[in-house]
Amino acid sequence: MYGNTRFGLYEIFKTHYQNTTQGLPALSALILAAAASGFVGGIIGNPADLANIRMQCDAGLLISSRRGYRNVFDAWIRMDREEGWRCFTRAWWPNSVRAALMTTSQLASYDGFKTMLIRHMSFKDNVHTQFLASTLASLVATALCSPVDVIKTRIMSTSNSVSILKLVTEVSRREGLTWMLRGWVPSFVRLGPQTVATLLFLEQHKMVFRALNGIG
Repeated sequence: MYGNTRFGLYEIFKTHYQNTTQGLPALSALILAAAASGFVGGIIGNPADLANIRMQCDAGLLISSRRGYRNVFDAWIRMDREEGWRCFTRAWWPNSVRAALMTTSQLASYDGFKTMLIRHMSFKDNVHTQFLASTLASLVATALCSPVDVIKTRIMSTSNSVSILKLVTEVSRREGLTWMLRGWVPSFVRLGPQTVATLLFLEQHKMVFRALNGIG
């Protein structure tokens, strides 16, 4: 739901801009469209992300503190029963901001890099250009999202109410600003191939869709 929302809304916003201006969207319009679609996707995907983070962190807790969720549905039922429905909004703000940054850094930067390569460096719109643009976009995505991922994970892994500003202040005081780069390499190892594969498949999907529907 998270992925479909952000990719789908981004294409809708971008197509609307193209039809309105009769030209390729400016980078500022791409950024706005990506941020808006990512923010909405973050809201929709937050409950599943919350369950995912808790289930991943459970093994690292003391046995007496482990939640022992059997699956995502069991997690949702127990979270609602034990903490109330408001728990599904936990980390909603950093998660939505992260989703906005992720969509902007992936989709808007990809379109920006691809346009730059084609217009100013005489590249052709082919798989090689798409691969290079998506690789550059994955670097941008990892750099922008890594600090937010750290904060989001720490908030979602606890059942207590946590102030984002207080958490950032305490982490910065205790660990220095290097916390923003914590896990950067494994994040890129995960996000890099995922971004490249997603964008390459998306390009092929759009090409087939246009061909089947007679769209130029």
